[in-house]
Amino acid sequence: MRTIGNVLWLLLAGWWLALLYVVAGVIACVLIITIPFGIASFRLASFVLWPFGRRSVFRRDAGALALAGNVLWILLLGWELAVAHILAGLFLCVTVVGIPFGIACWKMVPLALLPLGQRIVPVRDGAATLAAPVGRA
Repeated sequence: MRTIGNVLWLLLAGWWLALLYVVAGVIACVLIITIPFGIASFRLASFVLWPFGRRSVFRRDAGALALAGNVLWILLLGWELAVAHILAGLFLCVTVVGIPFGIACWKMVPLALLPLGQRIVPVRDGAATLAAPVGRA
């Protein structure tokens, strides 16, 4: 069922949302100081391309640098990506078939705004990751 959901997602919204993340990653990598933003953007592009069966969890060891980086990310690239998710969610909710995909798109808005300090994990490993700090699960 996840594969069908992922294929439909890819056709309806995943490919162009992932393309936006790749463009944001390339822009961030061109500016040498923002290479960590580019790496995070590429990681999110793979998640946005094929999201069902995976989830995002907050890393407990993310510190003040991740917080400061997220503030900078919101100002530079994050708000545009969040608006793209909101608009895509609205367009997907026009049809009955697209409503679950629109809701999934809206669930990605916080991730688009705050990508640093997040980890993408398979759904079956989500509970173990939430219970213990990264590296100790």
